[in-house]
Amino acid sequence: MPAWLVDIFQILGGFIVGAIAGFFIARKVMEKYLKKNPPINEQMIRAMLSSMGRKPSQKQVNQTMKQMSKYM
Repeated sequence: MPAWLVDIFQILGGFIVGAIAGFFIARKVMEKYLKKNPPINEQMIRAMLSSMGRKPSQKQVNQTMKQMSKYM
């Protein structure tokens, strides 16, 4: 095999390995970030429902949390 072809395969292999490693590293970082800073919690839902003029019950908060978890 010509030397230039081996070089091309090494470069492509490096890109593939780098992309796979980058994916898993980014995934781990995002999981850690979301665990530390959850996008929404019960207090936020209570505040949202209260701002709409409703006194939220625990059942309503749980239903809203369940619906929100579907989309996350």
